[in-house]
Amino acid sequence: MDDRDRIAGYVRKNFPEEARASIAAADKIAQNQFVFNQRWDMEHTEAPVVFEKEIDWLKQPYDDPEWIYAFNRMHFWLPLGQAYALTKDEKYAKAFVSQMCHWVGHVKRSDPKCGKAWRTIEAGLRMEYWMKAVCYFEGSPALTDEVMDCFLASMTEHAEYIMGIYNSYNLMSNWGVMANHGLFIAGVMLPSAPRTAEYQREALRRLDQEIRIQVYPDGVQWEQSPMYHNEVLHDFLDVVLLAGRNHIAVPEAITEKTKDMCFADLYAQKPDGRELCNGDSDEIDDRGILSKGAYVYRDGLLKHGGYERLDFDTAWDLGYAAAGEYGAIPAREPARTGAAFPNSGNYYFRSDWSRDASFLHFHCGTLGAGHGHSDQLHFDLFSRGEDILVDGGRFTYVDKPERYEFKDPSAHNTTTVDDRKFTVCKDSWECSKLCRPVNQKFADAGIYGYAEGGHLGYYDLPSGGVFVNRRIFVIRPDIFIVADEFYANGKHRYEQYFHFNNRGKVDGEGTSFTYAGGRNHARLELVGPKFRTRLIPTRLSRHYNCAESNVTLKTEFSGDGFASAFTVIVLDPAGKAENLEVRKVPVRSNFKNLVFPDERIEAINIKKGNRAFTVVAAHQEYASPTDTFCADGCTGFGNAVVFDRGKGETEIGTVLAD
Repeated sequence: MDDRDRIAGYVRKNFPEEARASIAAADKIAQNQFVFNQRWDMEHTEAPVVFEKEIDWLKQPYDDPEWIYAFNRMHFWLPLGQAYALTKDEKYAKAFVSQMCHWVGHVKRSDPKCGKAWRTIEAGLRMEYWMKAVCYFEGSPALTDEVMDCFLASMTEHAEYIMGIYNSYNLMSNWGVMANHGLFIAGVMLPSAPRTAEYQREALRRLDQEIRIQVYPDGVQWEQSPMYHNEVLHDFLDVVLLAGRNHIAVPEAITEKTKDMCFADLYAQKPDGRELCNGDSDEIDDRGILSKGAYVYRDGLLKHGGYERLDFDTAWDLGYAAAGEYGAIPAREPARTGAAFPNSGNYYFRSDWSRDASFLHFHCGTLGAGHGHSDQLHFDLFSRGEDILVDGGRFTYVDKPERYEFKDPSAHNTTTVDDRKFTVCKDSWECSKLCRPVNQKFADAGIYGYAEGGHLGYYDLPSGGVFVNRRIFVIRPDIFIVADEFYANGKHRYEQYFHFNNRGKVDGEGTSFTYAGGRNHARLELVGPKFRTRLIPTRLSRHYNCAESNVTLKTEFSGDGFASAFTVIVLDPAGKAENLEVRKVPVRSNFKNLVFPDERIEAINIKKGNRAFTVVAAHQEYASPTDTFCADGCTGFGNAVVFDRGKGETEIGTVLAD
């Protein structure tokens, strides 16, 4: 950091509440009270664990070993150091010295009992947090020569440990990135020597391999978790930043793909600045990550997804001069309101780039290893600063029923067949049955958006295989149509799940349901087969170790052969629901003058206030030998077509899928 005291002055002036919170947290840490509730603590806890006498670094207070892992990362030393920078109170420096020296003396890498504290991920994170923390305490008399010798010896041991470990697991896992990010920091920040230069070179060699294999061409980290995408992005931004400030050449792939990851974050971010709870993720405000990316790349588009000025955390990371430089970067609104990330299978639509925009995310992509969930064809819906339909979150990593409660298909806004799982978990991390995504499509045209995807999770059912496909039509800003298709031979039962935000009220019966939130009124209409519907109790986890009661709509219907169902969702401001009419209309052949069967092509009319649309979805080829369709007077050709009836459009329409 360029000037610790000026940074302290900057955050004290601009973020007084966060400065007080950091000091309050440090007071507890200095008294050996530990809770993991900082923004980027990967495994959140609520209740503090207190050590009245000596700290036991290997204590496991609950059934979850993640507590030990989080404890031995020492992320809590950052607020301890920030409190020292803000107050110059030596009690914080003394606490750091006491805890650090005690850990070095008691948690030995050579001791098998200390294995949980010496995983490569923890070693890498310690190199980051210890190195950053010690900078906060610069000038303290508590940092004697003996203390610094202890610190440097331990950091060197950490670096040598990571230098000796590199394998296929580290190549593909975020563990490898975190470990080698720490190794690079050690190479830059430890006293200069030929060996530290080797740390730098080897860390960059590994990180270059890791980013090229772990990050898809669309910029998404392959593990399908926004939180771990951001953890990996944080590390690579650190590398690019530190390398630039120390005149170290960085492989081109690291520079380019790190920027790609930033833009993937920009489009995936909800309008309120939070990341989605997809996969193993928490509801975290990630604008600081994009602020750092905007600064590193001097990019105004990225700044649009960041803060207007450097936030509390990022100011400590980037420095006082950076705060002024960041402020001089003009934010620019992205031109696109729809974005496809086809390699990872993530698709995003928003009405505009304001914080009150409507926002829909659709997923049809790979599982993403242990941190991915059974969420094929899941979608999230958000509007006016409020979630409408949500992902259930993660809650725990412990191999117990709660892990699968939040990881299985029923925890997501998707479909199942015969109440079977299309992806089957073997344990907390491994699956005994995977599910290949197929048929991904995307279109974005004016007020319309379209995404489609299917999967092969049910091709091998003993009662006959089923191909499942979902198509989503977006009519900006407030109409969303979900068309679910099931291509089957024989009889099957189909289920749909809609998980609402638990901060609103859900009501309804039959085929019509409403969500009344603080800022939204949403109406959900089911169209098609004979539905059996019920509201069932479920749970929602916004943070690790935290679960809240929720209500979920579960629908069921049966089919013999092909089956389909439409779900129409319309949004209005809270308390201002407009009149809505939704009805299915027959589709005729213009050439043969007959009504097409439903298994070939279907259409629905939607009228909301003074807006009216006809939406046509073809399930099979229908134009033989040369034909067009006619849906309630609208003539066109294509597999996904929308007509704006409110503007008198009845010919051709907007074709979203050929």
